[in-house]
Amino acid sequence: MEVQSLSPETIQDTVVLPTASTSLSLMVTPIPSSLIDSTFSATTNLTTTVLGAHVLSFSDEYFASASNLLTPTPAVRKPGVYVHTGAWYDGWETRRHNIKEFDWVVVKLGCVGVVQGVEIDTAHFNGNEAPAAGLDGCFLTEDAEKGSGVEQEGYKGWEEILPPQPCGPSQRQAWTVKGTSISEKVFTHLRLKMYPDGGIARLRVYGSAVPPPLPETVVRGQLPLEELSSALNGGVAISCSDQHFGVKSNLLLPGRGKDMGDGWETARSRTKGHTDWVICRLGLRSGSIEKVVVDTKDFRGNFPRAVKVEGWLAMKDDTADPTVDAEAWVPLIKGEPPCAADTEHIFEGQDLVTPTELEGKAWTHVKMTIIPDGGVKRLRVFGKRL
Repeated sequence: MEVQSLSPETIQDTVVLPTASTSLSLMVTPIPSSLIDSTFSATTNLTTTVLGAHVLSFSDEYFASASNLLTPTPAVRKPGVYVHTGAWYDGWETRRHNIKEFDWVVVKLGCVGVVQGVEIDTAHFNGNEAPAAGLDGCFLTEDAEKGSGVEQEGYKGWEEILPPQPCGPSQRQAWTVKGTSISEKVFTHLRLKMYPDGGIARLRVYGSAVPPPLPETVVRGQLPLEELSSALNGGVAISCSDQHFGVKSNLLLPGRGKDMGDGWETARSRTKGHTDWVICRLGLRSGSIEKVVVDTKDFRGNFPRAVKVEGWLAMKDDTADPTVDAEAWVPLIKGEPPCAADTEHIFEGQDLVTPTELEGKAWTHVKMTIIPDGGVKRLRVFGKRL
């Protein structure tokens, strides 16, 4: 049987998209599928279960579960596999013939986040994909969420982040969202809208986490030790030499992961003197760094031979990102200590280098160099926020 593939332009002609209520200050720019990964390379996927995002409620999930939208790995296909409701799909799929304007899913983020882009992935949905989709958001404190009804269909506190956009069959589509109405706001909850029904494999909302405030009981002179680099605190891996087998953003995820697939791994090098590197922007600026962890969990025959970790000291009001070959990188750990397989390497106390010139400056970035190549599961940098 021949399956007709519809382009977004064809869908635009055959499906009447709802009228968007977007503010004039909101700018939405489509991103070609081949450029999605590079465009959002220096951001964090906020809608992943790894960061604690989870589905609160949905209008329908008859054919496939809404929770699949937040799975961190790409969608898979199992041809010929059927369940009680029909063909098995790795995504969210609702009943046909929705009499309402759209189906919806409410997602609670695991962290407060700023949104920079949205990806709707309809992988493997062809002929049953969502014709169009949009995204709303809101901010609620834990106390305000109780009794707010945010998980209910009639909740009125949503603000549009992405106006309805046409979706094509079995493809990744993404848009950057900018403008004062979005860029200056933070969100705790999102609502994905699918017009009028169908299937979506993954929802990926790109941005950065906002570090939680310190408890009011904390005395300024007795600040706790925090993970400055964590994605949950706003840390972002901004650049690297290579990420052939595993992406750099995995380095800053919470926990130690489940297998080799959720770490950072480079290709094998064949050139004498080769090294690979990654630069991370700290989510919390610090006046001191007290512990560094390089974890090679699950990397057994492909861990680095050695590692070097350096930091960047910037003026406290400086927001520029340093380059890999900048001369002002400062060693954080002494020398280039050897690495072992499947090991959490902890550097603190006498293992660390303490710069003498710190006044008026802050640690803002960290560069890890692996010698010559290989895989690292996590990079953790601990200190006390300024």
